[in-house]
Amino acid sequence: MEMTTLLLNEENGIALVTINRPKAMNAINDAVMTELGHLFTKVLDPKKLKGVIITGSGEKAFVAGADITQFHDLDDKEGFRLSKKGHDVYDAIEGFSIPVIAAVNGYSLGGGNELAMACHIRIASNNARFGQPEVNLGLVPGYGGTQRLIQLIGKGRAMELLLTGDMIKADKALEYGLITHITEPEELLDKAKSIIEKIGSKGPSAVADSIALVNAFFDKASNAFEKEMEVFGKAIGSDESTEGAQAFLEKRPANFKR
Repeated sequence: MEMTTLLLNEENGIALVTINRPKAMNAINDAVMTELGHLFTKVLDPKKLKGVIITGSGEKAFVAGADITQFHDLDDKEGFRLSKKGHDVYDAIEGFSIPVIAAVNGYSLGGGNELAMACHIRIASNNARFGQPEVNLGLVPGYGGTQRLIQLIGKGRAMELLLTGDMIKADKALEYGLITHITEPEELLDKAKSIIEKIGSKGPSAVADSIALVNAFFDKASNAFEKEMEVFGKAIGSDESTEGAQAFLEKRPANFKR
């Protein structure tokens, strides 16, 4: 697939995905969603990468929302299909087996904030702004926002942001737990890369299993505690675990195989 709305750069085992619609504040339209889905299901190979960074083109926006021009004249069935496509793509990102970091470099609103929340880790530059303003349009979030926002910042804070449509600054997002780090704009990508490099030095199977187990906590159909016991049992007898334990005892860095 030829990508027209995304830029992809792979360097030193890190894939940098840039939403590239700066004139539209990187708003998500059908092409962006299609290309994101293609990247995370067909192109990016977890076995060949340490991690993925998603950011926005330009200095003003990560993703300033969904492109509302695509909402005109949709009926309920078409609206459902639009929402389901977004859910499927964001679920693929959330379930990716290597770390996906949202490097939020400006406005992260609506569908853009839902994209950031689908990533495993969110960091932001100090000019970032976050919000779910869908109520201003007589809408609700359609790409998982009502659920992931609660998971990340709690019911009370999520309820207020969802019902008022207010934006919060980066320092408030850090206080709420929506992001984990704030940087100067020019340091944002370096910080994201440093986090991926640190995670990349750990056992790759353990990292993938940890991502899956954290996600399982929010799966109502899954007994996440039982799943943890099963995964731990398999991990403890693995070559990866053996190398990790041996390296610890020998007081040396572990040499994990990807």
